[in-house]
Amino acid sequence: MSPRLNLLQPYPFQKLRQRFAALTPNQDLKPINLSIGEPKHAAPELIKTALIDNLSGLSSYPATLGSDDLRSSISEWLARRYGIAAPNPLTEVLPVNGSREALFAFVQAVVDPTRERPVVLSPNPFYQIYEGAALLAGAEPWFVNCTASQRFQPDWGSVPETVWARTQVVFTCSPGNPTGAVASLNDWQRLFALSDQYGFVIASDECYSEIYFGNNKPLGGLEAARLLGRDYTRLVVFSSLSKRSNVPGMRSGFVAGDAKILAQFLLYRTYHGCAMSPMVMAASAAAWRDETHVIENRQLYAEKFAAVTGILQTVLDLTLPDAAFYLWAKVPMDDEAFAAGLYEQQHVTVLPGSYLAREAHGVNPGLGYIRIALVAPLDECITAANRIVNYCKTLK
Repeated sequence: MSPRLNLLQPYPFQKLRQRFAALTPNQDLKPINLSIGEPKHAAPELIKTALIDNLSGLSSYPATLGSDDLRSSISEWLARRYGIAAPNPLTEVLPVNGSREALFAFVQAVVDPTRERPVVLSPNPFYQIYEGAALLAGAEPWFVNCTASQRFQPDWGSVPETVWARTQVVFTCSPGNPTGAVASLNDWQRLFALSDQYGFVIASDECYSEIYFGNNKPLGGLEAARLLGRDYTRLVVFSSLSKRSNVPGMRSGFVAGDAKILAQFLLYRTYHGCAMSPMVMAASAAAWRDETHVIENRQLYAEKFAAVTGILQTVLDLTLPDAAFYLWAKVPMDDEAFAAGLYEQQHVTVLPGSYLAREAHGVNPGLGYIRIALVAPLDECITAANRIVNYCKTLK
């Protein structure tokens, strides 16, 4: 077996199961799980219909490049959503089996392990795939802390020049997981300047881009590049239907951006064996072309945030995120102990923030926070919020 597998750390939810294994939750209360960012809203009928109508696709081998119709639908959506010229659907768009699969595979294809001690930079807290992808590609993960004093954006100025010189890939996540923070145009301008100086590839994870409030649409990487008069050199963005369209089980997303990089990534994927099913391609094209279900989905999240935030602000230090469906709440004690006590007393599961980060540069920026995923139905979210208030009152 590859010795690099020994470098991988347990996934946050595995750690949580182990931590809770010896605990007995209050059996008088119905369990409410707000720890996992898994959408729970109903899958749209138009997507289910498209899947059923295209079952004949099961009789065909799928193309790694995806169908012309799917690539065109993604290109058209990018143009509508971000007000940019439609990316070339043949060279600048590549369908993938969800952003998670693609984020991991992308690093394997891009990192050159023959160069001296390659580095993959990641925000901290972060999505654990970034770390695992770096380790299994033979690169060193280097974490850039995202704290409240930095608007929960990566402190690029804290990275030494010697690290930048070895950096091959920089992960960004906007809207951020777990903080919900959105990068500004100035943030992008600075990162682009660093990419120009050091030659690294920017991998922008934008899977939460469609969960926002009102008309405050999060800025995307391709949009930022165009606003700054740039092309897509060394820039790729990742997106998914999982959160946007409530179909996490369909495993459908895309990568878009630098045509030269995508050509090499396509070559990798032809050997990787990860082509999307033809019926999923057809359903995905239908999803990218429809916004009605996305607006309805966004409204459901907005109702939950409106109902829950005010309740929780009476006992926790939190604000409404820029986007995404998480609350990143500061708690009055150790975050792991808080989550354990909440589970035991109130049968509510949240994720300790320290599980989503690494100690870097003398601090774990997730320490003292919890992530609350507002994915349950509205009534359950309200019930959970009131139980959290009751639990906090016992801590005083």
